[in-house]
Order: sequence, then C-alpha cells, then structure tokens
Amino acid sequence: QVQLVESGGGLVQAGGSLRLSCAASGSTSSILVNGWYRQAPGKQRELVATISSGGSTNYADSVKGRFTISRDNAKNTVYLQMNSLKPEDTAVYYCNADYRHWTGRVTSWGQGTQVTVSS
Repeated sequence: QVQLVESGGGLVQAGGSLRLSCAASGSTSSILVNGWYRQAPGKQRELVATISSGGSTNYADSVKGRFTISRDNAKNTVYLQMNSLKPEDTAVYYCNADYRHWTGRVTSWGQGTQVTVSS
C-alpha cells in the first residue's frame, strides 16, 4: 500500500506563493501517477495537476502558467508550487497516488491541507 501525507498549506494574500508537499511511504516504487486535487466549500473535488512516474505533467486550465507540479524521487515527495495565487484558489488540497496492486490499479489519498487566499 501507499500512504500520503500533505503539508505546506496556509493563509496567503492574493498574488503570493505557497509550496505544497506530499510525502509518500510504503510501496512507492509501484506508483504510476501522482496528482493534486482541490475541493472548495460547496464544490466538487477537481483536478489541479498530475505527474507520471516518467515525469509527464498535466494541468487544469485554471492553474496553467501559475502552478508547477514536480517530484523528488529520492525523497518520495511530490510538490505543488503555487504562484500568483487568487482568492478562487482557496480550497482543501489533496494529493493522490495511483499505484499497482495485486488486485489491480489502486488510488490512495492524503488527508488534505487547507489553502486560503485572501483578497
């Protein structure tokens, strides 16, 4: 199994930056894709960015050019660098990992970290 722990959330003014971290433990060599998602109050959870084990990245249109997803394989950690933050970026941010399991492809989620952007 894969366990994920997020950190780095907080309160920031509009235009500011934050870096979120997602530390993985367990069967990290089986991870296929890592992703960051977010959920604002009253809204559905939405994709923010993904990065494959090979390093390919994908971003939601709303964050392209402002957010960057990256990974440090030596530390088993995935990052989300968030620049030029807007109030509409306020949400709980979750990291996830799709990984190979003997039962098939499985997804693990972290507990989430709050990001609040003030205007």
